[in-house]
Amino acid sequence: MRDVAGPAPRKVFCIYERQYASRDIADAVVAGRFDLQGTALDLGTEPDWIGAALPADKEWRLEWAKFYYGLDLATAAEQTGDPAYVAAWQRLIRSWVAQVAIDHDPSDVVGRRIQNWIYAWSRFAACTDLEEMSPGFTAEITRSLGDQIAHLERHLTRERNHRTLELYALLVAALALPDLDPRGMRRELALAQLHRNLLDDILPDGVQRERSTHYHHVVLRSFLGARENLRRFGLAVPAGFDDRLERAVEFALHCHRPDGTIPALSDSDRGSYLDLLALAADLLARPDFLYAATRGAAGSPPPVRQASFPVGGYYVQRSGWGEGARRFGDEHYLMFDCGPLGDGGHGHYDALSVEIAACGAPLVVDPGRYTYCDDAPHWRRWFKGTAAHNTVTVDGLDQTPYRRGKPKGPVARARLVDRLTRPGFDLLWGEVVSPAYDAVHRRRVLFIGDEYWLIEDRLDGSSPHRYDLRFHLPPDPDRTLTLCADGAVSMARSANVVLAVSGSASAAIEPGWVSDRYGIKEQAPVLSFVQHAAGPAVFVTLVAPASIVRDALPQFSVRVETAVVHVDVIVVAGTRGARDHVAWSVDGDERSFDSDLQSRPAIAAWTRSGPGEGRRQSVALTRSDRLTFPAHEPGREMVEVER
Repeated sequence: MRDVAGPAPRKVFCIYERQYASRDIADAVVAGRFDLQGTALDLGTEPDWIGAALPADKEWRLEWAKFYYGLDLATAAEQTGDPAYVAAWQRLIRSWVAQVAIDHDPSDVVGRRIQNWIYAWSRFAACTDLEEMSPGFTAEITRSLGDQIAHLERHLTRERNHRTLELYALLVAALALPDLDPRGMRRELALAQLHRNLLDDILPDGVQRERSTHYHHVVLRSFLGARENLRRFGLAVPAGFDDRLERAVEFALHCHRPDGTIPALSDSDRGSYLDLLALAADLLARPDFLYAATRGAAGSPPPVRQASFPVGGYYVQRSGWGEGARRFGDEHYLMFDCGPLGDGGHGHYDALSVEIAACGAPLVVDPGRYTYCDDAPHWRRWFKGTAAHNTVTVDGLDQTPYRRGKPKGPVARARLVDRLTRPGFDLLWGEVVSPAYDAVHRRRVLFIGDEYWLIEDRLDGSSPHRYDLRFHLPPDPDRTLTLCADGAVSMARSANVVLAVSGSASAAIEPGWVSDRYGIKEQAPVLSFVQHAAGPAVFVTLVAPASIVRDALPQFSVRVETAVVHVDVIVVAGTRGARDHVAWSVDGDERSFDSDLQSRPAIAAWTRSGPGEGRRQSVALTRSDRLTFPAHEPGREMVEVER
């Protein structure tokens, strides 16, 4: 690098810098082409920022106006020394300043644009004489940023994730451009309010209040970025900041699937945030964060596998962290959504839904968010609705009456009824009550031997209903999914998963969709199991990775009694032909199961018998294995984990 003329921002830490380093994107922008959210447009090198014909989904324009591609241009300039990348960025900045009023965009867009202009400006200025390239540019961008920063400070969003982003933008601006904050008042205000938002928005168990796995990490990115910039600039960290930040990172750790990505719960994209875990490991001296970030290559394994976040309403079952016979990425994982609808409008109608992964592949997935646009053909409604999740619909209705954004009337209420756990046997039991119908849905999820799952869905209504148990599978381009039924059991098999459903349900494969990124969707199959009942309806489902079943289908039989459910399973490869017998009490009380499962009363029990006269092992779950979740008290953090 060489000395260059003219003032420039101080270098600040950009937490997402590495995500925007594409030469292809930079080359397209130089040519005036912008590819955002799956839609590419040729808008010219000095675009019409106000009048250009853009997609109907306004999110495309908002993303365009945030200037993330400035970082791609900066990377290309650094790598090649080609002035075309600098010139393209300067043209875009100057055309935007000339055409767009300061108050044209929402405050969160202003905040993100401020950050991205500063990040790119500091990098370009380190390798290029920007004034020589475009005389008067420095004064112009400084003046515009000053106006945008002042506007943002006057128009901060009142709460939640947009406010966090905006406050972080003010902190970045104050650190990078101290001449615009000569007395440091903006910096102090931004830091104090950012700390306040951390305490307000990260619930005591660590889950962000909107309860979206994606927005949790977007918010966490701002808080970790702030923490790292405080370290780099030698500034004091507010008391209590690290404690709440650590809780948020703990949820991020347990949220990640073994393949290193997050499930797309509520308004979410799928993606990986392992870089955040790595940064948090360094900032907070947590070797377990480093272990998860490196997928077992460094650090030490987290002490918890079966994690609970009772305020946020998320519960995780995990077979391990790669410290045993399985590799890290092959561990088995389930996430259970059993809590309140998220604050604001990002929550989906997905109570009691699950995401499941094992053996390096997703087995059952949440389809994601796809779009916020509610125009025909109403994809927003499809992706947000109950039928787009791995739970049971009643009469085809959503658990909460649909609205594009924040609900106006009553909403579905979900709660965890119980959790019991012992090594190799974990039971989750949840309930949801809907304002849309009288039926109450209760779901048990039993994780057996760190290998497979049994899921019981019990629906009790006072009038006849149509119950549709639905499982969304990953895209299946090779059409490997097959479905068969013998009257007592319906069984489906794909390349990755075997599902068997006991009962009188009619089974079908329906077309569905999965969206890993906003604005992009692909077809994926949905398994539907339908019962019509005037009274109680029960589904019992076996979910097993296809790799442990191999070429043979599992043997699966269910006996539902008034007070007890009995299940017999033989999963050939995973247990070498061993027979499992699992039983649980319907009401959750301890019972004697009148079998050879075990000698004392239990809430649930599992016995494995070897082939022939092989050795028998038993595990019983009793009241003493119950996890209790204390109410939050001021100054007391909640960490709800396995015993």
